[in-house]
Amino acid sequence: MRVSTMGSYLSGLSLMQRMQSAIDHTQKQISTGQTLLSPSDDPIAATRALELREALAGLAQFDRNAVVAKNRLSQEDSSLSSVNNVLQRVRELALQANNATQSNETRSLIAVEMREHLDQLMQIANQTDGNGRYLFAGNQQDVAPVAKVGGTYNYNGDQGQRMIAIGPGRLVADSDAGDAVFFRIRSGNGDFVAAPDATNSGSGIIGTASTVDPSAWVPGTYSVEFIDATNFEVRDSLGVNVASGSHNDGEQIEFLGVAFELNGDIAPGDRFIVQASPYQDMFSSIDKLATALAMPVAGDTASAAQTNVINAELRYIDQAIGNVLDIRTQVGSRLAGIESQVDSNASQALISNEVLAGIEDLDYAEALSRLSQQMTTLEAAQKSFVATQQLSLFDYL
Repeated sequence: MRVSTMGSYLSGLSLMQRMQSAIDHTQKQISTGQTLLSPSDDPIAATRALELREALAGLAQFDRNAVVAKNRLSQEDSSLSSVNNVLQRVRELALQANNATQSNETRSLIAVEMREHLDQLMQIANQTDGNGRYLFAGNQQDVAPVAKVGGTYNYNGDQGQRMIAIGPGRLVADSDAGDAVFFRIRSGNGDFVAAPDATNSGSGIIGTASTVDPSAWVPGTYSVEFIDATNFEVRDSLGVNVASGSHNDGEQIEFLGVAFELNGDIAPGDRFIVQASPYQDMFSSIDKLATALAMPVAGDTASAAQTNVINAELRYIDQAIGNVLDIRTQVGSRLAGIESQVDSNASQALISNEVLAGIEDLDYAEALSRLSQQMTTLEAAQKSFVATQQLSLFDYL
């Protein structure tokens, strides 16, 4: 094969340029500590590195979300603890007031303290987080969730929960709607509630109530009507007689799987209404208690009516305290889940960083050895090029 002088020159020059480019690339790798300086270095590895970086960015965002959720849930737990303290104090005051040694004046003073706790409960329900968003408004976080209009307490939020992503496919609610916390709580024992008719003339007081046979209980409204001081009939909302019997002071009246204790003197014509437990809110309950305690009473009938209100609201407060405890348990479970997910995210990030380092990080020993070889090769190529260009046919004539 015939090789021209120009061809030999260009071939040698191209080789030196390639070697110089390789040396420059290796020097850049050493200075940056990175194997991949551009996607063209290794397209497959570059694609994998990009995927890993996106995954790490996603894990970092999950961790930021977890911090937000944890802060709001921690604040909610603190607020629920305050709600529990208010309810416990109101319960103590109600028990204190429900005592024959109390006078109208002392009960009125207890009512004043109860209303102070009612105001405190309103403040807690309308509490905001660090960003000025209401904790207990559901998804309507710019609206104060609880307001009193006239004599009625209204919930202005919704029943939604804001869900925050804290991990791949993992969502957590960062709060609870005030409707579930403060309003949708069953009165009575959770199944039914018994109350005296407002027109009763006797001094009957409703005591403990229990669901004896849940399968026999048919939710509805029933009237326990006393024909005389001892005999009664139970009628449903259509006036149909569903049970009857006799009663002595302190005994239980039982029908359709439910029972309640009745104490005191019963007058002929007295009625006691039994119905499925309706929902009630904490604010109305405390307001009823304070109103009942502030009202002066005289005589057995008025005293019995007051005692019945106190007993009914005490049963509701017990339901409310149980509801707060249930929600706090859920909040605690979510906080534990967040901690677990953050640990899982950290483990996944560690693995991804190790894989990414294996793809991108430079092996300095290998790179320095390669640089030395490339420089030696370039030096040899340069000497060879110079020697080749000095050759002439006239040297052999």
